[in-house]
Amino acid sequence: MCQRVFRAGCAVRAGHVAVTWVVSWTLFLHDTDLRRCEEKGELARPAGFALLVLLSVLLYFAASLMDPGFVRADCELTATSDGHAELEDMMPGASTSCQLRRCGYCLLLPMRAKHCRVCKHCVRRYDHHCPWIGNCVGERNHRWFLLYLVAQLLALLWAVQTSWSGIIFAPTWKLWLTQNVFLLAALAFTGVFSGVVILLLGSHLYLASISTTTWEFMSRHRISYLKNFDMDENPFDRGVMCNLWNFFCVCRTVTWEKVHSRFSRNSL
Repeated sequence: MCQRVFRAGCAVRAGHVAVTWVVSWTLFLHDTDLRRCEEKGELARPAGFALLVLLSVLLYFAASLMDPGFVRADCELTATSDGHAELEDMMPGASTSCQLRRCGYCLLLPMRAKHCRVCKHCVRRYDHHCPWIGNCVGERNHRWFLLYLVAQLLALLWAVQTSWSGIIFAPTWKLWLTQNVFLLAALAFTGVFSGVVILLLGSHLYLASISTTTWEFMSRHRISYLKNFDMDENPFDRGVMCNLWNFFCVCRTVTWEKVHSRFSRNSL
């Protein structure tokens, strides 16, 4: 399973590393703040930037290569059979009166899991399949994906400032473009991706603060364990601080059937 996931996103990961390397070297080879500090012997800023880029790459591979929470049918049958599982059947036309959620590919599923057509496995607390990392974002790697976005955003914003610092002025537009073409390309690339990462990070922090996932937020009306609640009700919400603590600091697998059942009994 892990080998298939690795091969599926190999080209994406190689491209990510290559682009990161090219942009970083562009900033160091031109007359930017980083280059000027390096020439003066002030190595704190260049070293800090290099370490931040390295951290972002390591977090990228952590989110990309680790098991996102694949459901293994042989070890999930017992755990799911005693809980209040989702009533919705993933197979078209199946009866919704079935107590246990069933997947036509992976047998029984725990609550909040979903089958990914790309990875061809069911993923616990499924959020989405991310082509950027070539892997699903689920219960085990979601926090690492968010930490990667934080490190990546800091590196991109620093790269935007560094690119701008190296742009030199010239008497004509043609000469200006010729002298700054690589830095302008780096500035445009890092600027666009900074905006994308800001949107991603903001949305995922919001979803983590209310203890929901992208799939649940977008498909609430079709998910049986959520569609019977009001729009402002979430059976997994325990308050912003507790939600964020559980998201970032609780590494164990959560039995969401018990959480859902407890909320349902209290709301009666």
